[in-house]
Amino acid sequence: MREFIYYSENARTSGNFDVNNLMKAGRLDIACQIIIMGFFVSHHMRDDVKLHMIFNGPPNSPVHIEMFPGENKQFADIKGQIDISKKDIAGLIKKMLYKVKKGERKEVAPGYSVEKKNFVNLVEEMINDGKKIYILDRKGKDIRNLEDDEIENSVFIIGDQDGIPKSELKKLKKLGVEKISVGKQMYFASQTMTIIQNEMDRREFE
Repeated sequence: MREFIYYSENARTSGNFDVNNLMKAGRLDIACQIIIMGFFVSHHMRDDVKLHMIFNGPPNSPVHIEMFPGENKQFADIKGQIDISKKDIAGLIKKMLYKVKKGERKEVAPGYSVEKKNFVNLVEEMINDGKKIYILDRKGKDIRNLEDDEIENSVFIIGDQDGIPKSELKKLKKLGVEKISVGKQMYFASQTMTIIQNEMDRREFE
């Protein structure tokens, strides 16, 4: 299984946003693009990807959204239909955010859950579960120089357009999170997702 964390410092944390104006909802347009690039390839959906999204914007932060649609072959309208428009994906996020309750992990549908949990606590839980955590950084070790066993059972952290706050980065460093790079060029978050997926696809099909 491939596992990712997308961190957004400003993404809206309640469902009262306009799906036709995602930029004003704390750049939820980027979150939707991450979902598209994370789960979809030509003519089918990846069934081996789990995506965690940490939204830290107003008014109800932090929120942790977990998506593992391939487990049940379900997406978008949560009825099995594959739909990759940003508007429909935003509608799914909207439904999930309306279900957030303090102290409760809510399964909105099989493969989709939401809860109030902060970024570092999520990472700590994953480390305790034996997962290797990497954060994307241009100064990190080139992903192409990692051995297969170094990225198996790993989790990749991708930040939004503003990156990860320095205060959070310090905490991650203390937890032993390592930096990896997909090159010296600055890419959009969704492009970074695609490059990582491609690297793992190439290894899988060798």
